Amino acid sequence: MAIPEISIVAAAVLIALQMGLMLSVGLHRAVVKIGVGHGEDEALHRKIRRHANLAENSALFLVALALAEIAGASLTYVGIVAAIFVAARVSHALAFTSSTGSHAPDGSMIFPAMRAFGAFGTIGSSLGVAALLVGLLV
Repeated sequence: MAIPEISIVAAAVLIALQMGLMLSVGLHRAVVKIGVGHGEDEALHRKIRRHANLAENSALFLVALALAEIAGASLTYVGIVAAIFVAARVSHALAFTSSTGSHAPDGSMIFPAMRAFGAFGTIGSSLGVAALLVGLLV
């Protein structure tokens, strides 16, 4: 069985991002002295959501990606969906560094655009790897 190298690289990048987001939440909690929840602190709430959103999406994607790679899927296709997913997750995390990226109607459109790419890139790459898995069985 071949080692799923693309999945390993994607996992390493996503773990590093997850740890960075976790540290962001923890440090913010320490500064504002909020141990649980967000205590009506909107900046903390955004940080919690971007950390949780990555966790909600990346685990299943990485399992599916590794399964596809191990099952003999095209490495080009696997690499493309992995790159889109990682870029989407980074974009989503960056979008939530601003209140504009978190639903605020005013300000630059860059943060809402990054947030949209984050959401749709995640959906598209996840559906892409799901279709790949089904295709491998057919």
